[in-house]
Amino acid sequence: MTSEHDEIARRHKLAEGIAAEAGKLALGYYRRRDTLVIETKGDPQDVVSIADREVEDLIRKRTGEAFPNDGFLGEEYGLTGGGSGYTWVVDPIDGTSPFVHGMPNWCVSIAVLYKDEPVVGVIHVPCHDELYSGALGNGATLNGKALKLGNTKTIRNAVTGIGANHHVTPQSVGKIVEDILAIGGNFVRLGSGALMLAYVAAGRLAGYYEPYMHAWDCLGGYCLVREAGGWFLPFPSDGERLTKGAPVLAAGPGAAEDLCRIAGINMGGVAAA
Repeated sequence: MTSEHDEIARRHKLAEGIAAEAGKLALGYYRRRDTLVIETKGDPQDVVSIADREVEDLIRKRTGEAFPNDGFLGEEYGLTGGGSGYTWVVDPIDGTSPFVHGMPNWCVSIAVLYKDEPVVGVIHVPCHDELYSGALGNGATLNGKALKLGNTKTIRNAVTGIGANHHVTPQSVGKIVEDILAIGGNFVRLGSGALMLAYVAAGRLAGYYEPYMHAWDCLGGYCLVREAGGWFLPFPSDGERLTKGAPVLAAGPGAAEDLCRIAGINMGGVAAA
């Protein structure tokens, strides 16, 4: 019988291959983005194009061929149940707004969830030719080089990533910015939560906080952060809750306590590596 470790390893290997293929497809659309028809979803800032749908179709097809009993949750087409206990959680292009406006801050995010835990995380950043990859117990890498977080980077001496959308009031976002600046920190918002979580895993950002985010945006990055030695707030993933939004927070060891305080989150609710 195949062990749990082997099952995760098989999916991890596939996720890396699919991420590269999907990134190539997305990059082709990015280079001819002026020809795309852009649609809006919940608000004018929430956009989608055929590129998002085609990339998700590709990932669904590849995972379905290899693991037909796995579940699949994608941003564009929702949740398909499975009987294996494994669920692929995918954002085909996270950062569609930067994508359609010609900025390189977008990525393909692929996660695999098992027993309510992200056990595989792969994020491909085509414009920068970067592949972030991690799996439960195997660590995290960037283009094959191991990622390991220390406690020297804090909110005060590094940059913190934040996210915002129409689910969050302008006042609450302003308070987050104010609190970060008040303790001597600085912040950035790139338009892709998954990419900023990858940057946390790589030590480029001290941490990342977004008051409302979806599973497809965060679970791949969560796996990377954990495997690099960071901290994250567990995402509610049982049943239909997996399809709903929730607060997302991840940080290196030196920033987790301060960022949780700013977010009003009890450190006891943060998962440690």
